[in-house]
Amino acid sequence: MNDEVIVTCAVTGAGDTVGKHPAIPVTPRQIADAAIEAAKAGATVAHCHVRDPQTGRGSRDPDLYREVVDRIRSSDTDVIINLTAGMGGDLEIGSGENPMRFGAGTDLVGGLTRLAHVETLLPEICTLDCGTLNFGDGDYIYVSTPAQLRAGARRIQALGVKPELEIFDTGHLWFARQLLKEGLLDAPPLFQICLGIPWGAPADTTTMKAMVDSLPPGAQWAGFGIGRMQMPMVAQAMLLGGHVRVGLEDNLWLDRGIHATNGTLVQRACEIIERLGGRVLTPEAGRKKLGLPPRGERLLEQRSLEHFA
Repeated sequence: MNDEVIVTCAVTGAGDTVGKHPAIPVTPRQIADAAIEAAKAGATVAHCHVRDPQTGRGSRDPDLYREVVDRIRSSDTDVIINLTAGMGGDLEIGSGENPMRFGAGTDLVGGLTRLAHVETLLPEICTLDCGTLNFGDGDYIYVSTPAQLRAGARRIQALGVKPELEIFDTGHLWFARQLLKEGLLDAPPLFQICLGIPWGAPADTTTMKAMVDSLPPGAQWAGFGIGRMQMPMVAQAMLLGGHVRVGLEDNLWLDRGIHATNGTLVQRACEIIERLGGRVLTPEAGRKKLGLPPRGERLLEQRSLEHFA
């Protein structure tokens, strides 16, 4: 069991949740405020997507990311910043017998283009989605090829950002281990075991344990389940030796009929951890656990790069 637990809060995501919840963070200010709210509730890490403020749809606009990051960094609340680098892998196959007529949801760019905001903002952590996946029913696929992943991992490594390896199925874990073998990941690697997304790996004990048993020695890892499996997987990840993730990206409900906030989800996760005999790590302690630089060092690097640009 892990008794020193990092809690990540995924504050908004890019899914179709606007309108399904009264307060999904959409604007950069709302997203930054949600990250700060989560940190004040006990979160070690804030995992951030951005959304188009006009439509609420997921975006990869670097200017939106900059505003979110600047607001968090300029606040008096410490939290480790984790930015998604998964946007740009969306492929909506044409329906029926016309698969090449890609749908309006398609946003497919190369692995390096997906890192444009990471290049300029140098967050402490960014995600690397470690494989292609049938994402839900219908014709939607998330695309992340081996060549794209190698290019992305190499660039993230050169930037000195910690990649969080998003594992949605067992083949993703297999390939992430290959990236480590090829020297494209610095030790210790950080894994996020993502469970319950149709049609990836299911959110159950057997699946999580099988993945954990296949992690490379010395790896840091966290796990989560979506929807009603969010809190059971908090307990399960901790019991199997890992860290945890909660947040409105993955689950909209605190209890039956009661909408959650990022703060209340973090509070619930912290309560589970503490009742199981563990403690939640502060951002400062989390940085030491993950081998990240002290708070503010990445901001100084970013300003130095801007000065010489």
